[in-house]
Amino acid sequence: VPCPAAEAGFVSLFNGKDLSGWEGDADLWRVEDGAITGQFREGQKLPFNKFIIWRGGVLRNFELRMLIRQTGNNSGIQYRSRELPQVGPFSVGGYQCDVHPNPPYNAQLYEERGRGIVALRGQKILMDDKGGKWLIGATGPVEPISNDEWHEFTVIARGNHLIHMIDGQVAMEVIDHDPVKRSLEGILAIQLHGGPPMKVQAKDIRLKVLPDGGLLSPSDFPVPPDAKKVEPPKPPAKKA
Repeated sequence: VPCPAAEAGFVSLFNGKDLSGWEGDADLWRVEDGAITGQFREGQKLPFNKFIIWRGGVLRNFELRMLIRQTGNNSGIQYRSRELPQVGPFSVGGYQCDVHPNPPYNAQLYEERGRGIVALRGQKILMDDKGGKWLIGATGPVEPISNDEWHEFTVIARGNHLIHMIDGQVAMEVIDHDPVKRSLEGILAIQLHGGPPMKVQAKDIRLKVLPDGGLLSPSDFPVPPDAKKVEPPKPPAKKA
């Protein structure tokens, strides 16, 4: 991994020593091993997924890189997101680059408290302006990685074009034409997922702000003729 100082245009969002610039539940977040560390243990319960939020401002177009390792359950990088005080403190909804032990879910685009899975790892997806989902291509093989080791996750957001990467390889790509559901700006946060005990660590967090613009219209990037419609999963059948 290159030295952050050597990456032109990137600024560090974490000093490696304390949580300056970040805000989360003090019972869940600390600095350990020079990394932002979120953890809850056996016997602890989360009433909902909780996040540590970067308080440095609203993100629009950007490239974000960070090293992450995770054990137990799953985590994620929220971006262009919003706080949800009606759910509870440090609840966040919006776009998420998932950090997940299941390979197709790792670095997928998941919309927390929204549309759910938008694009699995390995997929190129177009969301049309009526909310329909179209598979328009593939990004490459979906190979398992060991999430308990450090890996670099990258998020690139320009207009309504979103790219997630793991260790420099494109994991998924989305064009989001849905004017109601998409997000063009919002906050950055890291997830601590409810359920089984888990631990997530993030370090070398670097941000490069990109110029505004880049919004693709449906006429700029229409549904390709060979695209495959992705139907939503059917609800489970009711018991007689």
